[in-house]
Amino acid sequence: MDTLQSIIIAIVEGLTEFLPISSTAHMRITENLLGISNTDTFTQVFTVAIQLGAILSVVVLYWKKFFDFKRWEFYVKLIIAVIPALIFGKLFSEKIDDLLESPVFIAVVMLVGGIFFLFVDNIFKNPEIKDEKEVSPLTALKIGLFQCLAILLPGLSRSAATIIGGMSLKLTRNAAAEFSFFLAVPTMLAATGYKLYKYYSDNGGFSANEIKQLAIGNVVAFIVALLAIKFFIGFLKKHGFKVWGWYRIIVGIILLLLIWKGVITQ
Repeated sequence: MDTLQSIIIAIVEGLTEFLPISSTAHMRITENLLGISNTDTFTQVFTVAIQLGAILSVVVLYWKKFFDFKRWEFYVKLIIAVIPALIFGKLFSEKIDDLLESPVFIAVVMLVGGIFFLFVDNIFKNPEIKDEKEVSPLTALKIGLFQCLAILLPGLSRSAATIIGGMSLKLTRNAAAEFSFFLAVPTMLAATGYKLYKYYSDNGGFSANEIKQLAIGNVVAFIVALLAIKFFIGFLKKHGFKVWGWYRIIVGIILLLLIWKGVITQ
């Protein structure tokens, strides 16, 4: 992986991490089109680690929320919500890695998820919870369980699973999206820390070039994600999920065609 490839993948990550279109699927497609092997161990670490840069943009944008230490309930709810993901991630890590290597599986999940998105706004009506402060610890746990669907189904989208999960629990689209962003912070911190530690232990450290690519990737993903979050919140308020549903359907079909034609390999 060279510097240009790192930047391209990081841009894709920053753009898609908080949109309900699966950053995993888009990075997997991008790697293949760039001729990068997704079976390469460092590539697998890189695509997870640069998500740290993206989620740090949430901390910057919502810094008053994250550094208001008087509101300890906020931190408790995030801890409760992230526990299911930590458990599922540990139990099914090998299975998840296998699914991440299957572009057909990812394409099908993209397509089916897109069809569901066409109806989401009509299914979940009359929300009652308009702010994170109104989210109870039990509701936070339930949203955390929805996040596990994205862990088990690469291509679903972590943000989509948690936002729609929140909406099903009576959160407004805006409140569900913001809680999804908040939950991304401990989730991706844990995932990145685990991947980096495992790679370091297995390989005796990182080369100078690998450290360089990780640094560049995180900086680029951070900057792009800052812009993407602001765009998404405004867009979601006005237009809902239907447009993302059509986007996922189109991308899923294109991906299946590329796989059929041999442009994207298994």
